[in-house]
Amino acid sequence: MTETDQNNVPEGEGGTSGTKSDSRPEVIEIQCDTRISMPQKYVQESQKDDEKHWFAMRVTYSREVKIKEALEERGIECFIPMRYQTKVIRGRKAKILKPVIHNLLFAHATKTEIQEVKKGYDYLQYIINRERQKIIVPDAQMQTFIAVAGTYDDQLIWINPDDMNLKKGARVRITAGDFEGQEGVFVKVKGARDKRVVIAIKGVIAVAMATLHPSLIEVIKE
Repeated sequence: MTETDQNNVPEGEGGTSGTKSDSRPEVIEIQCDTRISMPQKYVQESQKDDEKHWFAMRVTYSREVKIKEALEERGIECFIPMRYQTKVIRGRKAKILKPVIHNLLFAHATKTEIQEVKKGYDYLQYIINRERQKIIVPDAQMQTFIAVAGTYDDQLIWINPDDMNLKKGARVRITAGDFEGQEGVFVKVKGARDKRVVIAIKGVIAVAMATLHPSLIEVIKE
């Protein structure tokens, strides 16, 4: 898909030349075939084909944006984790919204709708877990993930699941601010100086939020 200028956000003027130091942790590229150990379970695939679920889908050859447009034209809600990347366009630096990782898309649809779309797009595939089941994300978990990832905050850290063990973290709830009521795992993240609240989609991808003051976090008692 050709990127248009409307997706380009020029950076601010007046900065000094040269390399600036940046204390923020570096974003980590991950592959969507990684596996995340999480305390919650997968949603069992419904036997009813008319119930909507969030399906984790793989789109080969980096055509995730193209298939997103095709699905949305059919009225199917989709989400692709995105972030801003800096590029030089016509001699000026600009921030362009790009997928965090290629080939990943989440689609909110019925099984029947997905099956119908797959007939016309053989490069659209289900992501399968270790038990050979389609990965279906609980609605509440997906809403939390979208609420965080959809901010495109440059302080978000996209995590390689092999670098951490989420079982060591505490389940927490955010009690105030823009993300009040959202839940995640409070754990030390590689590349960050302090613990972060991590929102994870089991078997697919995880993101660590910007630093939150401890007073905004409460532990969820099991």
